[in-house]
Amino acid sequence: MASGPTSNSIISQRLKLHYVDWGNRDAPPLLLVHGGRDHCRSWDWVAEKLADRYHVIAPDLRGHGDSAWAPDGNYEMGAFVYDLAQLIHQLDLAPVTIVAHSMGGNVSLRYTGLYPENVRKLVAIEGLGPSPKVLAERAATPFAERFRGWIDKKREAAGRTPRRYATLDDALARMIAENSYLTPDQARHLTIHGINRNEDGSWSWKFDNYLNVWPVVDLPQPDLESLWAAIRCPTLLLYGADSWASNPEKDGRIAHFRTAKVIEFENAGHWLHHDQFDRFMSTLEDFL
Repeated sequence: MASGPTSNSIISQRLKLHYVDWGNRDAPPLLLVHGGRDHCRSWDWVAEKLADRYHVIAPDLRGHGDSAWAPDGNYEMGAFVYDLAQLIHQLDLAPVTIVAHSMGGNVSLRYTGLYPENVRKLVAIEGLGPSPKVLAERAATPFAERFRGWIDKKREAAGRTPRRYATLDDALARMIAENSYLTPDQARHLTIHGINRNEDGSWSWKFDNYLNVWPVVDLPQPDLESLWAAIRCPTLLLYGADSWASNPEKDGRIAHFRTAKVIEFENAGHWLHHDQFDRFMSTLEDFL
């Protein structure tokens, strides 16, 4: 096997979307789907452990990594779900096993509810989106006020230039500040693959700044819950005990799933697959 993955792309809604392929085409397909403002190479440690038994593919979601940015700066969930559906369709991966983090988990859960026959097993790390408490707090703000707030934020994003770091080490320091659990090697790897060099020699993150403005309208919650209920494959929902994300066993959302099990990781935040890598891999191997 090659020492690393090959880079490839598909076209989805006129956007060129990048993915890496770890080879082993005759093995069962396994998709690794990153979260918001992340990139496909954040899965390298997981891919290296599984590439001998699986055909591992990790996409860069639109607006992330080496994939194209949405020209209109809009990133609604339906577009991400379509892109995932296109990847699985174009590469003929179904039935596929999916391991996904955060926003990637949210996208993958929706896809699996839409096409339950296409997914063998699903692992979603903190992928259920805002908690019932957060949704209730949002709903307390009148819709027009939320919509005006969204327009203001979009306007603000349009006026911002991507932040530039004078050196790679400056960007690395920002990465470490974002997640104190990362080892120095993890932080450097995530930074090197998550950053581009500008013409003046400075560095900027690869993701589109417009991703920071979340769409004001999403699926109605009952429709989203109906997709969760339609999932038929064995499903693991993983949560970090020190994360901001709300555990679905404690907030009641687990009731919408038929086949899901929740596991909480101690001494781990939102990126538990980095924070507790050995335990994560052991849990994942047992599940697969």
